[in-house]
Amino acid sequence: MNEKPEQEMNEKQEPAITRQELAITRFGKGFNCAQSVLSVFCEKYGLEMETAMKLACGLGGGFRQGEICGAVSGAVLVIGLKDGQYIAEDAVSKANCYAKTDELIKRFKEKYSTIICRELIGVDISTEEGRKQALDKSLFRKICDDMVKNTIVILEEMGY
Repeated sequence: MNEKPEQEMNEKQEPAITRQELAITRFGKGFNCAQSVLSVFCEKYGLEMETAMKLACGLGGGFRQGEICGAVSGAVLVIGLKDGQYIAEDAVSKANCYAKTDELIKRFKEKYSTIICRELIGVDISTEEGRKQALDKSLFRKICDDMVKNTIVILEEMGY
């Protein structure tokens, strides 16, 4: 299920890294968790990278308040790109998108017990003190890398 992004090749023209590896690389370079998840799927579903990164920017860190995990938020955007409703009368697409979102959240909670950022990382990043503590302890790298990776695994297992 570790499908490789189609467009990225290294200098030796070997197959590209997995979506999980690419997302973790982007996360490590300064993109947030939502951006990192959305970015490895966006072009597959017709969304340009620049637009995807801008769209997901405010979702990191649980909407900057320690609320819903950014990796989950990015994944919900992926689900919407593929299966979302765009015609008002299309109740079938809406129901399908909601069902896929419910499945994603259920599977994430089975692994991590919650989708709430501050509970996942153990500090309240909505405060200056909490953000400093998270940065000082490298919590985003120690904890969020795994959630970014596994959120992508869940999406791939779901057929994305």
